[in-house]
Amino acid sequence: MGETGAGLAASPFRVDRDRIAASPFFARLAGVTQVVSPTGSGLLLHNRLTHSLQVAQVARAIAERLVEDAGVRGVLDRLGGCDPDVVEAAALAHDLGHPPFGHLGEQVLDRLGREQLGLPDGFEGNAQSFRVITTIDLHGPGGAGLDLTAAVRAAVLKYPWARRGHPDPHPSAAVTPPRGAGPLPGAVEAGSAKFSCYLTELDDLVESRDAVGGATGPWQQTVEAAVMDTADDVAYAIHDLEDFHRVGVLAQPGVAAELGGWLRDRTGLAAADPSALGSLRPGADLERLRRRLHAKDAWAFDDEAFGAAVGVVREELVDGLLASPFDGSMAAERIVAEFSARWTARLVAGVRVLTAPPVRAAPVTLANGPWHEVAVLKFVHQRFVLQRADLASHQRGQSTVLAGLVGALADWLSGDDDPVRLPPRLHDLVALAHEEYGRLAADERLGATPDVDALSRGRAVVDYVASLTDGQAGALLDVLTGRSARLWTDAVVL
Repeated sequence: MGETGAGLAASPFRVDRDRIAASPFFARLAGVTQVVSPTGSGLLLHNRLTHSLQVAQVARAIAERLVEDAGVRGVLDRLGGCDPDVVEAAALAHDLGHPPFGHLGEQVLDRLGREQLGLPDGFEGNAQSFRVITTIDLHGPGGAGLDLTAAVRAAVLKYPWARRGHPDPHPSAAVTPPRGAGPLPGAVEAGSAKFSCYLTELDDLVESRDAVGGATGPWQQTVEAAVMDTADDVAYAIHDLEDFHRVGVLAQPGVAAELGGWLRDRTGLAAADPSALGSLRPGADLERLRRRLHAKDAWAFDDEAFGAAVGVVREELVDGLLASPFDGSMAAERIVAEFSARWTARLVAGVRVLTAPPVRAAPVTLANGPWHEVAVLKFVHQRFVLQRADLASHQRGQSTVLAGLVGALADWLSGDDDPVRLPPRLHDLVALAHEEYGRLAADERLGATPDVDALSRGRAVVDYVASLTDGQAGALLDVLTGRSARLWTDAVVL
């Protein structure tokens, strides 16, 4: 049932949870960006580790609430069950494969993987997390991965399909694809934008999903994956806003003007031609969100619920949390804590179970009102934090670091250097990928004439870079480009 220390746990799912929490891949998340890099800023910002802990806390609260509800317990059982330990373990594991520099790192590594390294699968953070728990991490009793139960592995699969090909028919080909399964913007031929396994782990995805059974369709999350995914949305919507209020980035006037402008002129904005929605018109960006939700999520969208959500967020966020600048006082801390606790309780209580979810929904999702509220909260974060010019310039530098690392490591692997002098982990990752791609080639699953050596080097480079913290990425690039005068540095990977 597990290792000696973990064997004391009351269930195999708690063994899984403990094994994930003890993994060095989990520990490294303390040095990985949530939105802004946690290293060197001196700011008390969430990182991927604290985010994962918060998702686990929210996910367990949702799961416990659902299983204690006699009215939905039978439905949950028919859909495959909802074990709080499974949900908590999956939440802790869901970001293990997240690369340096947050979602920007995902996008850059995917582009470099496909265009420079020749990897048809490219890179995807969810697929990398699944690769970590099944293949790369060696802290379980088995020969590879963490040797987790099928239930936890299935619950990690937020997007239970490969980039292309599986399942058949593939969800990217649907007229209305599941959330995340649509084609990658700007690279339609690449397959789904979001997916949860590479070809190298496809057999494990199939085995995990088959083992848990249940009544979910081939494109749908398990109940436990849906709870984890909902908790991820809740934590993201609340805690990132907290961060940027604390550091003074999320200023009240701009948010108030946008939300208030839409509330005052909602009828005029709704009737306006798209070309008339200039970016300087108060409420125009929020109106564009309303139209996107109406077009993409008609299964949940409701105009009155959207208007009510804007009003609630205006009252709670603009007139509440943001009304006074954060000054570090105990009173200011109390306001933040109360905002977080109130919204977490509100959204946890607003979860519902769907017996026959539409294609863009899941068996567990937020009820109509909370669903719209989360959409508006996430809009505020996107519009007033992620679109800032200073953050964009910071991210361009991070893109340069990742591109430099990938290029330098790929050149090193393709050169004539003695392989013994390669970083040991990089050498091991090449050998691991070569074994995997060799097996896939023998089974004729890589096409007509696959270049196993090139694929192995490319996947190893991506695996290696994705296992760095933000600080390690910068330090390693300094070493590889000669900018560091130190022979021994902190550019050490797991």
